[in-house]
Amino acid sequence: MSECTEGAGASCSSCASAGSCSAEEKQRHEEEQLQARLSHIKHKIVVMSGKGGVGKSTVAVNLAVTLAQQGYKVGLLDADIHGPNLPKMLGLDNSRLQADANGIRPMEAAAGLHVVSMAFLLEHADNPIIWRGPLKHTVIRQFVADVQWGDLDFLVVDLPPGTGDEPLSVAQVLKDVDGSIIVTTPQDVALLDSRKSVVFSGQLKIPVIGIVENMSGFKCPHCGEEIDLFKKGGGEKAARELQVPFLGRIPIDPQFVTNGDLGQPLVLAAPDSVGAESFRLLTRRCLEFVKQEKQQT
Repeated sequence: MSECTEGAGASCSSCASAGSCSAEEKQRHEEEQLQARLSHIKHKIVVMSGKGGVGKSTVAVNLAVTLAQQGYKVGLLDADIHGPNLPKMLGLDNSRLQADANGIRPMEAAAGLHVVSMAFLLEHADNPIIWRGPLKHTVIRQFVADVQWGDLDFLVVDLPPGTGDEPLSVAQVLKDVDGSIIVTTPQDVALLDSRKSVVFSGQLKIPVIGIVENMSGFKCPHCGEEIDLFKKGGGEKAARELQVPFLGRIPIDPQFVTNGDLGQPLVLAAPDSVGAESFRLLTRRCLEFVKQEKQQT
């Protein structure tokens, strides 16, 4: 039996004695390393959606940045292996991850936010990731166990749409997720899938922080009249029927698109906008939920 020459934070791939370790020893060390990383993360929040195109990544980015603005130490994990776009939204799309003997160093975004994404590992942004489930599970585990996250108050995980491999892997790797935020748009076709995310969370014993209704209303810049492009109130109705909290509405704002393409989250680029205020309300309700859960345990 060999003795590991590195600390719990070191990766087996960088350990000097890794070549003499058995498969069982490597597996044990990898589990110890994962638990060591997780022990430095106070709270874990996953952002989910039942279907694509509802603005889940926008919610995850602005939530993470708002938490960081309020003085919390925050990590943002992009678990969308096939469509990693958080670096683009944070102005980090040309960055690459670096590693040393202690593991992978996450990228630092605005407000001190630490980010890890598959996009940082691609040689070209157009290269597709053509992987099956086991490979995706492995990289998600590495994004937690091999990354030098340090001491975090929050790890926000941006999940891909649906309830497949990646959400299941994240739940298995993180084990005790504090809660899930379900993002939907008001129309019925989006609500059908968002309801599945609520049930998915329940089956995996992940508390549901609540449902947020994105793209809820648009104010005409010319006349000021509010137009319900995708209906309104569906998310609140679904939350009521499923008996989970409703976290609020986020309006359609062209600044989301413009600033997102420029790598500037709305809460930073337009802090006085209605959308930014919606995210501050969402963040406040998340903090209240986490505080209440902690008191109950």
